[in-house]
Amino acid sequence: MPVMNVSRFERFFRVAAGLDVDKADLKRYSDFVHHKVYDLLLMSQAAAKFNLRDVIEFWDLPITKGLQENIHAFERLDEQIELEPILEGLTQLPPLDLEYGEETRSRLPLVYGGMSVALARTFKIVDPHLKRPQTPHWEATFRLFDLLL
Repeated sequence: MPVMNVSRFERFFRVAAGLDVDKADLKRYSDFVHHKVYDLLLMSQAAAKFNLRDVIEFWDLPITKGLQENIHAFERLDEQIELEPILEGLTQLPPLDLEYGEETRSRLPLVYGGMSVALARTFKIVDPHLKRPQTPHWEATFRLFDLLL
């Protein structure tokens, strides 16, 4: 990831949850969002198949009220940080049995962004005084997401 992008991600975590992350944390972050968005896409494929469609539409994604609120929070934060273009570059559409609809492709960076806000805020729920997440914090947060999503 280019240095400019690293600094934007560091700023994102600072603004979203008052956290200081570094370049090493961004690998964990990237692995996390790819894994969790893949889980959402896998479930959306099941929904599309159930509805006898061969295309995964955006509304097939199991977006909860909480994730939707975090997507909106990301949109507000993104006005100052301008992270969405970077997320577009990170957005990976894993090969599934079905094709992705155009709206799914175009709105997926927002899902990545909402997942990112949820991740940052979860650190503060796990430890309200946390400033610099360490490996145990990342692992605990990942386990919470795996439990719920």
